[in-house]
Amino acid sequence: AEQRHMDVDLDKMEYFVQREILDDDRLDNVAQKGIWVTKPTIVERVKDYFRCSLSRLKLMLFSWFPILHWLPQYPIKEYLPGDIVSGASIFVLHLPQGLAYAPLAGLSPVYGLYASFYPVLIYVIFGTSRHLSVGTFAVTSIMVGNVVQRLAPDSNFLIPANGTNGTVVNTSVRDHNRLEIVMALTILMGIYQILLSIFRFGFMVSYLSEPMVRAYTTGSAVLVCVSQLKPMFGVLPGQYTGPLSAVYTVVDVCRLLPKTKIPVLIVTIVSLAVLIAVKEINTCFRNKLPLPIPIELLVIIFGTIIAHFGELKSKYGVNVVGLIPSGMTAPFAPSNSLYSQLAGDAFAVGIVSYVINISLAKTFAQKLSYKVDNSQELMAVGIGNVFGGFFQSYAATASLSRTLVQESTGGQTQVAGIISSILMLIAILKIGSLFEDLPTAILATIVVVNLKGMFMQFVDLPMLWRTNKVDLLIWLVTFVAAVLLNLDLGLGVAVGFAIITVIFRTQLPHYSVLGHVPGTDLYLDIETYKEAKEIPGIKIFRSSTTIYYTNAEMYVDALQEKCGIDIRTMLTAKRKQEADLKRQQQKEEKRAKKEAKRQKKGLGHLPTGPFTLKDLNEDDYERLRRESQGNISEFSVTDTSTNGHGIGQVNWAYQHDPAMMSSNPDICLPGDGGVNTISLPTEEENRKIHTIILDISTISFVDTVTSNTLKNIFKEFGEVDFNIYLAGAQVCVVKQLETAGFFSDSLPKSKLFVTVHDAVLHVQMKQSQTDLKPVSSSLFNSLHDRLLSTANTLHGL
Repeated sequence: AEQRHMDVDLDKMEYFVQREILDDDRLDNVAQKGIWVTKPTIVERVKDYFRCSLSRLKLMLFSWFPILHWLPQYPIKEYLPGDIVSGASIFVLHLPQGLAYAPLAGLSPVYGLYASFYPVLIYVIFGTSRHLSVGTFAVTSIMVGNVVQRLAPDSNFLIPANGTNGTVVNTSVRDHNRLEIVMALTILMGIYQILLSIFRFGFMVSYLSEPMVRAYTTGSAVLVCVSQLKPMFGVLPGQYTGPLSAVYTVVDVCRLLPKTKIPVLIVTIVSLAVLIAVKEINTCFRNKLPLPIPIELLVIIFGTIIAHFGELKSKYGVNVVGLIPSGMTAPFAPSNSLYSQLAGDAFAVGIVSYVINISLAKTFAQKLSYKVDNSQELMAVGIGNVFGGFFQSYAATASLSRTLVQESTGGQTQVAGIISSILMLIAILKIGSLFEDLPTAILATIVVVNLKGMFMQFVDLPMLWRTNKVDLLIWLVTFVAAVLLNLDLGLGVAVGFAIITVIFRTQLPHYSVLGHVPGTDLYLDIETYKEAKEIPGIKIFRSSTTIYYTNAEMYVDALQEKCGIDIRTMLTAKRKQEADLKRQQQKEEKRAKKEAKRQKKGLGHLPTGPFTLKDLNEDDYERLRRESQGNISEFSVTDTSTNGHGIGQVNWAYQHDPAMMSSNPDICLPGDGGVNTISLPTEEENRKIHTIILDISTISFVDTVTSNTLKNIFKEFGEVDFNIYLAGAQVCVVKQLETAGFFSDSLPKSKLFVTVHDAVLHVQMKQSQTDLKPVSSSLFNSLHDRLLSTANTLHGL
């Protein structure tokens, strides 16, 4: 039908469409396929890339230095008050967290202050997020600390003790060596991040799923807590590195619990109680409080005062922070020999740092309706780490708690980061030395309490159990790997397992046979929808995922299983019958020659003149019937329209070997007692499958294996007289098939239809012209033709 019409009934919310049946060639004509958008050539793109103009220079500068774009447009009266309050609030968090997180990295607390200053200032210039608070973070700190403990353990710096036979740790040499390791690690991870940004690899974060990232940070929180058991109880467990180090540390701490220092434990309990109570008040009354109570800073101030005037170190043996140098230190480069030892660790820390950064940045950008650039975020944190690394800073990344405070206290832009950096500079120059008597137990409790947000991620488990078992498995494997194997190996195991789940998902897709919903053009899974009914003689097959080299063989196996067709058995049976037929023909030729010799010798006599069956006597007729017996197919169905074969041709789409039936219950011979597993109208109609339609709408790309697999399906199924059609291919897939040389004279594009419905209508129109001969008529015609042929041959001789 050439007429195309669509009508919509808005009251009933129904639509009606009338159009012609469209295969791919006809679609190109109707929709006027053509190239309307011309893409520039490679040479033109290169020329355009290197073309210099004022507007292009401006765009490049805005891209590399986002601050040049937003700072000149900064509305001072509207944004500045909120940014000042937000910056001061962030400083209040930066100071205690910097002091607390630096020991996690194996460094003196002052280096945590450096990490809260240099990277923050660099991110203000290069970052694209308005609310991200960059600086120290527990996860990256513990990852750096693991590297430090592995490469520079205390045992490497033992020296003889004065006046005794024992040894002590040379702390000055140890601390300098650890500082160089951390600096080299930070610089190298920054270089990795810059290179990934240059090559636009910011998209790789999409390969780290949210369940994996959340499980990894939760596992990191467990390791951080384990690392803080020592200062919280005042015990000295052994130093362990590598897999199961967290387990060994917990066992060792439990063994040493009887030696716990009571004054240290009291400081720990009081600090925990105050921190938890006030943080809960901040949470419950966050809408009523103008600013959160800066409890970490207050605990540090009062803890330092109490420890100083109560002489907790000298009288009760409470460990304190110790010397904190005032002022800025000159930059220097670490030893070049360290970089080769840190290549793998730097990449792992850099990736984790970036993933945390971009996850938080995208979360707040989506919440507040602005956009962040993945690759520019890589550049920002990379430059911050390289620059800060030379100034004794260590791996910096964003913090959830600080970012939440920066947004909730009225921060609108990174001007809040500038305010925070100015206050942090003052602290480094003048205030840092005031906290030398601060108990390390207080810093440990601040670290542990601030991990509450990451421990709350355990609530993911029941949600994932209800929604997605595979993501739940990724979460559990990642968490266990991070805790037991440490963060470096744990990250590798987590990524590897996530990739394996992707492979298995594509290796184990859902295959379905589609049925037609009466009165619509919908074709749905017959196992899911009760009203979806199969069309007699037509199987519509679909895979839930794309077909490529890893699952192409399974696609063919599932096609045969769902359609109830063993193509190998049918091909073998056909070829066997063809071979038998050829042998019988050779026997007939030999018998004809022998009969001719007999005629010449007078051993037999046939009438001369025009020869017909009427001229045969009863004995001659019986002899010819016996000679031709066995040369005729038991089942012979003639299809005069689909394949063009002559009378007597076997249509193998209807031919079924009884030996095959036991393994294919979808196809049943009359009276064999088989069960029809697919809901077809009758067993007789189920037996006569003549067409298979492959719904390839889920295929997103075509590789060589896919193209060859589809070609083989057309070839093998066509050899036994099944009609194969494709439906629903996307334009890009059709183009890839054309490029791969899929279409040919024997496999034209007329086999490809726009929708499944188009293909079904085409098949039904074609089948309406098909003449199916009765089996008895076919046998009689074949017998009659062979008798005439044999008799005429003998008569001629």
